This record gives sequence, structure tokens and C-alpha cells, in this order.
Amino acid sequence: MADFILEIGLEEMPAHLVTSSEKQLVDRVSDFLADHRLGYKEIKPFSTPRRLAVQLTDLAAGSEAVQDEKRGPAIDRAKDDNGEWSKAAQGFARGQKTTPEQLVEKDGYLWAKTEIKGVSAAEILTKLGEEVVEKMTFSTYMKWGNHSFSYIRPIRWLVALLDQEVVDFTVLDVKTGNTTRGHRFLSTENVQVTAASNYEKDLEAAFVVVDATKRKATITKQLEQIAKDQKWHLDLTTDQAEDLLEEVNNIVEWPTAFAGNFDKKYLDLPKEVLITSMRDHQRFFFVTDDEGELLPHFFSVRNGNEENLANVVAGNEKVLVARLEDAVFFYQEDQQKSIDDYMERVKKLVFHEKIGTVYEHMMRVRGLAGQLGQALGLSYEELSDLNRATEIYKFDLMTGMVGEFDELQGVMGEHYAKLFGENDVVAHAILEHYLPTSATGAVADSKIGAVLAIADKLDSIVTFFAADLIPSGANDPYGLRRAATGVVRTLEAHDWHLNLLDILANFSKQNKEVADTDLAQIINFLTDRVRKLAADSGVRSDIVTAGTANVVTGDLVYVADRTNVLAKHAKDTNFRDVMEALSRVTRLASKEKVEAPVKPNLLENDQEKALYEASKDLDLANLEAEGAEALYQALAALQAPIAAYFDNTLVNDPKKAVKNNRYAQLNALSTLINGLGDIEQIVIK
Repeated sequence: MADFILEIGLEEMPAHLVTSSEKQLVDRVSDFLADHRLGYKEIKPFSTPRRLAVQLTDLAAGSEAVQDEKRGPAIDRAKDDNGEWSKAAQGFARGQKTTPEQLVEKDGYLWAKTEIKGVSAAEILTKLGEEVVEKMTFSTYMKWGNHSFSYIRPIRWLVALLDQEVVDFTVLDVKTGNTTRGHRFLSTENVQVTAASNYEKDLEAAFVVVDATKRKATITKQLEQIAKDQKWHLDLTTDQAEDLLEEVNNIVEWPTAFAGNFDKKYLDLPKEVLITSMRDHQRFFFVTDDEGELLPHFFSVRNGNEENLANVVAGNEKVLVARLEDAVFFYQEDQQKSIDDYMERVKKLVFHEKIGTVYEHMMRVRGLAGQLGQALGLSYEELSDLNRATEIYKFDLMTGMVGEFDELQGVMGEHYAKLFGENDVVAHAILEHYLPTSATGAVADSKIGAVLAIADKLDSIVTFFAADLIPSGANDPYGLRRAATGVVRTLEAHDWHLNLLDILANFSKQNKEVADTDLAQIINFLTDRVRKLAADSGVRSDIVTAGTANVVTGDLVYVADRTNVLAKHAKDTNFRDVMEALSRVTRLASKEKVEAPVKPNLLENDQEKALYEASKDLDLANLEAEGAEALYQALAALQAPIAAYFDNTLVNDPKKAVKNNRYAQLNALSTLINGLGDIEQIVIK
């Protein structure tokens, strides 16, 4: 058994790509070892801004020898009428580098059996360059020198050690060795790795904490200790704080945390402005008192030791104050104008050159939001607030603060709207219309904010589709999939069942820009987000396909509902029997369409009469209104009557009237069953 270290030395990588690249390297090395049948005990990842590495412990001396079997032609095709080997047998033998006489007969086929000998670990590992390092993929690339090869950042060195022996391979003009790089400022440039097992220790001596998990724990401990000493409150559990901690962790190799201060006068700014200036622009952690109020202090982390730390603190304070001075200027200047002033400027702001201005977008949203509000039964006061919100909700795009801090659009809209005299409901809707800002982010909580968010996103989707700016493959430059996900999640959060097909049809009639839009395509695009959300939550793919089929009205909440109901009941002991019974009905009903009402006097046997009695009072609209669970329970209760029906009833009766009546009964049942989706897509195991 041996240890092995592979390190790819790079120029500083973008912080947001370090962790994913580390994971990719682990996955690729794991797959490489599996493909080459080379065993090991553990694979440990390492990463810093300047390196990606994996360490293997207890690596086998070589790959296992295995017997390989490959199936050839059937025995009855192996020889011709004269008893000679057929072309199929000869061709198969040649492909396996053997002769027909050495093939083995088994299970009615010819088989080629060959032994694949083991290969030493040292020989296998020489292939890491071309099979792992060069195969890495990234979302951003660089080229350097005269090379056509591109990578996340230029490769500067490679370490590949099997215990103490260098494993030779080359990537471009970089040859493997046992020399790495220590900290850029605290260490000499070249650091020798004495052995694969000593990699982490050797780099620590060169002021590099190469284990990202340990480095993050060190940063956390340092920050929390300063907060404790100063009696400040630091919350590292929020999503934003965790993201910032991850980013900071990926820009340092030898972390030293410190605290800085700023003048209390800047606390008069909206707290979101302060937090954005610290967290998003300077990568600072903000602190609060026990009541959650911001304090005029911040935390940061330097990539180095405590030497001359006071100078570092002063420099960071100076940079932050410059940002805050800008914010104070814009905050004061913005209040010298009115919402009407800003809206005049919005009228000239281009939404998209093929679609029009932001103001025209807002006017379409105004009509669509009104339709949605009426469909949801909003009160007169709520509709009035919604209408006012649609008139002004983009005004803050033209403020100086949002121009300088674009992350604050919506946030400053709410704040300024209150300063300019708008009520809290309208002001909060301006903030909430952007939600959710990510696939898993919080959705708009208020009714007005949620309706505005849905209307704004729907208009974007419909108008971009109308302009033939439709996402394709992974390409979605206008974030329409994110918008569609936001529509679905907001509807689900509020349990709003809407006939989106009718609403969008009215919308397209009222707006000539989207009059010719394929609304079925829009509904399918939205439904695809329901599929994605269900799949991401762990629902089986066949159930996702079944539950999201047969979307008639565009009630996305019901589609999501029934998909989840099918997924829940898939664990029931009788699920197979229920699905088999219902699928048998839909398959047979599809063979002949009879939409006439069932005539009880033409029901001949007890089983079809029993099925009729059990189902005659079931109404799809009423059951769907009660929810997908109610429909499922009603249909599951028909399993036994359906099974008895098919055991005792010939649907294609010689008597035409009886036959038509039976198809009428099956078609009526099929309509009910289709309310659950296309259950024939469900794989019954």
C-alpha cells in the first residue's frame, strides 16, 4: 500500500469556482481509479485559490487482474451449411484478437474469454494528466502564452508523488515534480513535498492551510472569538453569511481575521445599504447588538499573518468609508426628487430593443395584475393597492443609489416609497416583486407583492417568447426559467389555483405585442418548471412525467399537487393494483370514443352495474376543487369494482348498443382518471 498526492498549481482562481472545482477533481480521480481497477482506502480533497489537489491513502500496488467475457454471435449463426466458421464468427474472433477455435460456447452464444493483466499503480497514474487534469471543465476559461489549450487559470506547476517517487507526466509544457508553492508573501517560492503523506504538513510549514474545511473552521473560530471578546453579535448561520464565509475561505491560504470600525453617523443610512457595502462590495462581515441593530464595526480576513495588521485594518476602513460616503451622497440626492420625476425617466428606459421600454412593460403588467387580482378575489382596497404598485414599482431603477448599488433595486424602492408617502403595502410590494431571487429563495409573502411578482414574471416570459427570444439548451440569457420557477413557487406558496390559459388568452387579446404568442408553449414552459421542482425534491421520473401530463387549464398548483399525491401513494401496498386497474380503463377507452351518457337500462351484469353505482356521482370539477388527494382516493376506491368489471364483462359486446354503452362508461371513467395526469406513464414494479 502507498500514498499518492496530485496537485494542480494555478494562478488565483475565481473564489466562487474553487469548491466546485475541488469536488470535480475528486469525482474525476475516483472515476479514473474505478476505470483502471485501482483500489484505495480514502481520497481526500484539498484546495486554495492557487491549487486543486487530492491525496490517496493505502493505494494498491497495482490494478486487479480480471477475466473479461464478451458475447459474440449465436451458436446457430456461427457456422455455415458446410460446417465452416461463418463470417460473423470470424469477424467477432478477429475483433477480439483470437481465433474462432478459441471461442467458448455458453448459453447459446459464442464467447471470447481474455485475461486482463494487472498494471502497476505507477504506470496507471501516469495517465492522470490526459485522463483527469486535461479533462476538467469549467464555466470560465483562460488561454495563456501561445497555447490553444484553455483552463480555469494558467497551470504553473504540477505535483504527482507516489510516496516519495515522482509520477511522470506532462500537461502542456508543465512537467510533474515534487515542488509546490507556499504562501505568495510569507514563504519562499518553491516548497519541496517530502512525501505524499507529508503534503498537508509541508504546506502548513510554508504558511498554507491547504485543507479548505480546516481553513474555514479556523476563520470561523477567529471571527467568533473577536465577537465574543468585543461582546458583539455575529450570525454566520444565514445563507448570505455562509456564502460570504465560503467566498472568503476561497481567497485566502493563511487566514487572519480582524475587526474594523466606521463612524456612527453612517448608521443613519438604511441598514441594507450598509450591509451591501460591507458584505457584497468589500467581503466584510457585519455585526449587531443583542437586539439585532447594526453596530459601526465589521470583520474581515486577510491572507497573511498578524504582521502590520494595524495598517491592513486602516486600509480596509478607508475603503469602506469611501463607499459609505458615496452612499450618503446618493441617499441625500435621491430624496430631492419625486416618484413622478423618476417615472418620467423610466419611460425612456429600454426593457429590450425587440420588446420596448420598461414603462411599456409596467403598463402590460398593470393589466395582467388586475386580471390576476380579480381571479383571486382580492378586495377593492387590495386591488387599489395593487394598481398603485403597478404604476410605480420600477421607479427606483432611476435613482442614484440603485445606479451605484444595483443589488438594492427593490430594497431602495420600498424605502424611498415610504419616504415619498406611499403606504406600507404598496412599498413592500415594490420589494417583493423581485422574489424569489433564486431557485430556493423566499417568495413574496404579501398578497399584493405575490400578485405583482407573478404578473411581472409572466409578462417577461410571454413577451420574450413573442419576440422569439426563447431559452434553448442551457442558454437562458434573460433568466426566463428562473422567472417561471418563481411563478410556480409563488403560486404554490399561496395555494392559488388559477386558469392561467384563460388569463393569458385575455392578456394576449389586450396587447398586440403578444397577440400571436403560442400560449400552449407558454403553459408547457411553466409546467416544465413544475417537473424540475418535483424532480429536485426526489419524485420518481415516471411519476413526474405522469403527474405533469394532460395540463388543460394551466392550474400549475393542481399539477404540482397531483404529482406529489402520486409520489406519496406510490409507497402504498395497493398502489400497483390501483394503477393497473385505472390504466386498463384508459387504454381501452382510448380505442373508441363514445361521449354519450351511460344508459343504466343497458347495463347487463352485476359488475358493470356496481361500477356504475360506484362512479356515477363522481364529478371531476368538484373533486379537483377538493384537491388531488380527494380525486386519488375516489379513484382508488374504484380499483375493486374495475377489476371485477373486467373479469366479468366483454366490452366489445356483439350488440352494438351494449358495446357503445360500455365504451361510454369507460370514457367517462377515463376522463376522471386523466385528472390525475397520464398514469399510463407510471412504471409498475
